[in-house]
Amino acid sequence: MADEFDPEKFEDKYAHYFNELQRAYKNAFEQMNDRYDSELIHGIDQTVLNESEPFYEDGEFRVELPENPRERIRGAVAVDDETFEETLDEYVERIESELYRTLGVDRPE
Repeated sequence: MADEFDPEKFEDKYAHYFNELQRAYKNAFEQMNDRYDSELIHGIDQTVLNESEPFYEDGEFRVELPENPRERIRGAVAVDDETFEETLDEYVERIESELYRTLGVDRPE
């Protein structure tokens, strides 16, 4: 775990927090893979989240997704739009939660 989270260092997150980012994404993946269809979780991980970008702004973590996440998975995994959206939303929330936990940052209230 990082000694103490520094928001300024997070601007160059891959140099300063690479291991923590990997751990947060991996933990979220494992949680989601335990609860949902593994083909869908792997598909989201490989076609959408592989190009996502975590940010820390105004005291909060957020994960920015690439454009057209639904189109990225179409053809790779058979899933209806509603299931995809709900699963992706929860996955992103879990990544954000893991970023707080892994980096030792309190969630804003």
